[in-house]
Amino acid sequence: MASLAAAPDSRLQAGYRRYALGLLTAVYVTNFMDRQILSILLESIKHAFTLSDSQLGMLSGIAFALFYATLGMPIAMWADRSNRRNIIALATLLFSLMTAVCGAAQSFVQLLIARVGVGVGEAGASPPSHSILSDLYAPRQRATAMAIFSLGVPLGILLGFLTGGWMNQLFGWRASFLVVGLPGLALAVLTRTTLKEPLRGLSEGRTGQAAAVAPGFVQAFAFMLRRRSILHIMIGATLNSFVGYGAVNWVPAFLIRSFGMQTGPMGTALALIIGIAGGLGTFFGGYAADRLARRDVRWNLWLVAACIAAGLPFSFAVFLAPTAALALTAFVVPAAVGSLYLGPSLAMLQGLVPLRMRTVASAILLFVINIIGLGIGPWAVGALSDVLEPRFGVDSLRYALLGIGLVNAWSALHFWLASRSLREDLAKA
Repeated sequence: MASLAAAPDSRLQAGYRRYALGLLTAVYVTNFMDRQILSILLESIKHAFTLSDSQLGMLSGIAFALFYATLGMPIAMWADRSNRRNIIALATLLFSLMTAVCGAAQSFVQLLIARVGVGVGEAGASPPSHSILSDLYAPRQRATAMAIFSLGVPLGILLGFLTGGWMNQLFGWRASFLVVGLPGLALAVLTRTTLKEPLRGLSEGRTGQAAAVAPGFVQAFAFMLRRRSILHIMIGATLNSFVGYGAVNWVPAFLIRSFGMQTGPMGTALALIIGIAGGLGTFFGGYAADRLARRDVRWNLWLVAACIAAGLPFSFAVFLAPTAALALTAFVVPAAVGSLYLGPSLAMLQGLVPLRMRTVASAILLFVINIIGLGIGPWAVGALSDVLEPRFGVDSLRYALLGIGLVNAWSALHFWLASRSLREDLAKA
């Protein structure tokens, strides 16, 4: 610990920063793999328990998101006052165990409770990770570091879809949950034994400010609402995640119902598209933002707004395609821009708030994103599909997803609005 503070620019510190980033990214990959594997298994679970699309939307969205988002805030306030490394390790252990328990569920209610357990565990992983990375990476490198960390989203989906698709087809949906839950147990031990707790403000030479009292939720939320750029970033990210989570949760079911695809080949195709295109897009978002921001910091948000808007026509093409091949081809672009906003958004947020507010600020952002995006997004698609089913039959899901995709135009607008006050708010910070 002393070496981190004494020689922040040493070769050892640079190597350790890369190790810490890699380890936290691996935890996030496992986090997202456990979270999203349900998507590829929805049709099998639907038939196993005779469920409606609204119930499936609740299972994949609200049941998880309500506890994940709500508990994220008290855990984040705890992390702003305590050892973040230990909280991440404990959270990883819990969500991995509860994912394995999902495979033993004998009813819809039991599976719902197990998913709540996954949400409770995952609530403690991301905000402390954002805070630790902000202490290890200076502002000029932070968007890239956050983008690399955010590769957990596409890579987790890749592994979840690939593993879940083939395990489901060969051994059933229960085996899928067991297999994806196991890697997190090893990562929990590795995190607890090898990750160090850095001094707060280390990357910016602000360690003297670390002794400040961490604010409570109400104080932090009021601060964020007073910053126009933060408010618009929150709204833009939430709307984008509303569309993204709705699509990721329901695209597999759409491909099965509208084109008769099997889970093995479909899982492989979606895994490669989301993993490769999504991974490149997520990394590009942070890397390009860091470099463009050297000319004007507003490029962090201009880039996000432009890419979301550019992806809209391709999103419509996915759900209007007459064949599975065309739908999957068109899906490459929405997959690439789907989580591009994460790196620049997280980097800007961490720079806009005080040191002792960083973890709780991330938790508040994730709370809003996950209650509306992860919680309501999949449920809204399922509910709209149920409403459209009498008229469109098996294609009701196609048109539900098409309609929800329009929300991304609203998302792009808010990222542009956030850019208008960004420089002023950064100067205040």
